[in-house]
Amino acid sequence: MESDSALIFGDKLILRGLTFHGFHGVKPEERTLGQKFLVDIDAWMDLKAACNSDHLSDTLSYTEIYDVAKEVLEGPPQNLLESVAQKIAITTLTNHYQISAVRVKLGKPHISVRGPVDYIGVEILRRRSDLPE
Repeated sequence: MESDSALIFGDKLILRGLTFHGFHGVKPEERTLGQKFLVDIDAWMDLKAACNSDHLSDTLSYTEIYDVAKEVLEGPPQNLLESVAQKIAITTLTNHYQISAVRVKLGKPHISVRGPVDYIGVEILRRRSDLPE
């Protein structure tokens, strides 16, 4: 099992500021009108071979991770951000054996709360060892 410090200092692919329109949420207007979602993803994997070869075949294309986030966020609605983030993380790990851990940060920028906010959201970290057997 990897330690958190190995994750912090290990190689990773980074996707920042992904934006999608989805219909997730518990309020009726969230399900009918939808809203914008912001996503940041970190995917830990060994990048040494790609660093040495300079070949895409020795790494994972960022678009493959992007496509997972797009499919989940633009797909069937979930009630909770937690569920959406979990689905992105587990699907990423399941589809891409090279990835040892993934962090998904998911936010709603257009949310009504008691005061001004940039966004509200969740951040989850899932490791390959978290996958069901």
